[in-house]
Amino acid sequence: MPTTQQLQDFTQQVRRDILRMVHAVNSGHPGGSLGCAEFISCLYQEVMEYSTDFNMDGKNEDIFFLSNGHISPVFYSVLSRSGFFPVEELATFRKLDSRLQGHPTTHEHLPGIRIASGSLGQGMSVAIGTAEAKKLNGDDKLVFSLHGDGELQEGQIWEAAMYAAAKKVDNLISTVDVNEKQIDGTTDEVLAMGSLKAKFEAFGWDVLEVKEGNNVEAILTGLQEAKSKTGKGKPVCILLYTEMGNGVDFMMHTHAWHGKAPNDEQLASALEQNPATLGDY
Repeated sequence: MPTTQQLQDFTQQVRRDILRMVHAVNSGHPGGSLGCAEFISCLYQEVMEYSTDFNMDGKNEDIFFLSNGHISPVFYSVLSRSGFFPVEELATFRKLDSRLQGHPTTHEHLPGIRIASGSLGQGMSVAIGTAEAKKLNGDDKLVFSLHGDGELQEGQIWEAAMYAAAKKVDNLISTVDVNEKQIDGTTDEVLAMGSLKAKFEAFGWDVLEVKEGNNVEAILTGLQEAKSKTGKGKPVCILLYTEMGNGVDFMMHTHAWHGKAPNDEQLASALEQNPATLGDY
């Protein structure tokens, strides 16, 4: 079990990976990736039970689905540094014939990827189906999914949320990255959604909030609490309050870095703020 410092060091290296990957091809989504670096690092480094001997079925292991697939840089970095594929492969991000496409896909057969994602709104439906399959198979492991708060503007999310509660899919933990920003501005400017907590509770979910969504200790506490709520007849939602672009001062507190790569000077500044801890690829 990693210490808090080890998790922080791991996350810091993940941030470097994200920045370098996006810069190398002048393309990608650093903002949300940086904002979720702590969460996905905690999920794979401590919370989930899984095998790196990857297969699509995922029987008798926890499964994670990234619904907001545009933040693939953070997912690829964590998967590689958790042992799913060589870290050196991160250098192929978004290049021709790479297994690491801008949005995760399955036909490249990249270990750790079970669905093509990035068409927003679909991941919760897949997670629910997988959770029900686990119940039918007598598999007591959990299914996790991650969603952007802007993604919740998609109607399919709420159809899935209604179904999960009605069918008592209580082996599912869906996390919403609440950074209150999306590609065109703040979520309130684009389409205000009111209280997400009240909405999910009204749809029949058990909801908890992690106010410090970039703090590894708070994240671990929240995830353990979420796990304790499973198996009690309700799906579980975590509202994770993060800062888009976390860890890079000029990327924080703005939606501008949702889908923009840093130039050479900006990359140097960002990397200076996040010294290498595990070694670059």
